[in-house]
Amino acid sequence: MAYPFAPVGPDAVGGAEQVLSHLDLALTRLGHRSIVVACAGSAAAGQLVTTALPDGALTEEARRTTHAAHRRSIERVLARQAVDLVHMHGVDFLAYLPPPGVPVLVTLHLPPSWYPPEVFRLMRPDTWLHPVSWSQYRACPPCEALLPPMENGVPVAALDSRLTRRDYAIALGRICPEKNLHQVLDAGTRAGLPVLLGGQLFPYAEHEGYFRTELAPRLAQGHHRFLGPLSFARKRRLLGGARCLVSASLAPETSSLVAMEAMACGTPVIAFPSGALAELVEDGRTGFLVHTVQEMAEAILAAPQIDPEACRESARQRFSVEAMVARYLDAYDQLMLARRAHAAHA
Repeated sequence: MAYPFAPVGPDAVGGAEQVLSHLDLALTRLGHRSIVVACAGSAAAGQLVTTALPDGALTEEARRTTHAAHRRSIERVLARQAVDLVHMHGVDFLAYLPPPGVPVLVTLHLPPSWYPPEVFRLMRPDTWLHPVSWSQYRACPPCEALLPPMENGVPVAALDSRLTRRDYAIALGRICPEKNLHQVLDAGTRAGLPVLLGGQLFPYAEHEGYFRTELAPRLAQGHHRFLGPLSFARKRRLLGGARCLVSASLAPETSSLVAMEAMACGTPVIAFPSGALAELVEDGRTGFLVHTVQEMAEAILAAPQIDPEACRESARQRFSVEAMVARYLDAYDQLMLARRAHAAHA
């Protein structure tokens, strides 16, 4: 069950959407039946059930209408097909949580404080939550339904590239204030190097205002470029040719697929130590953890000191999508076995 406002598929731009797409593909290849409920414009390896996207701005009324449509899509699937387990990925999953019955696993892709408090007090039986990093796990309130972290992964082998390095830095992510992308551009300016900025600008008033007031003036100077959302192939090419990936996020990041992807390409990561980024980046080995714009600029200049093979090796050992899929399949088995055991003794 996807977040109903962002398409899923091979070229999905959001982290949650990419994880869902990797799981859908893996389940299908392994001979399982995967049913994906997602918004129109999505693609799936398994069966795709779509919910219409609202036209225009995402107003509260548009959200309510879309949530209701998403809920009906899910209800139709559960009524017509034998489903073993529901895996939910949306931050707003409470708006379309199925009634009691089939076990539900919820991946918490965002900081715990961004979810409504009732998420951690769910009354629905056989409903389980799990974070995607230890920093996120430690930030969760006490909750009987909380499982240990299942960390994300990326297609490391498909990302391994040996391209000629060029003198630009790259920053990828949602275009929104908490990603603090204007400071990445400032760091690039101080370092005297262009920054290529890739990401999705969603039609939220706050996000569009941030782009207009903070990013557009810096981009207008001609030194940096905004590329919009990137396909997998283009992202791989640009990450593989970059001097470094840069993140100045102010949010307590729960994970960072793009940091994992950069390392898989042999590209070092320069980041503020926000949330899980401090766990992912090995300071001085696979990148640099910095605290100010000036330190970020200095790290951009120092990035060639990082051995690309150390980045690739770290990605192979820590961030493979195959290991992530294995963790999820094991969790699916355990939750379904627990459900059957409970039913047998009821």
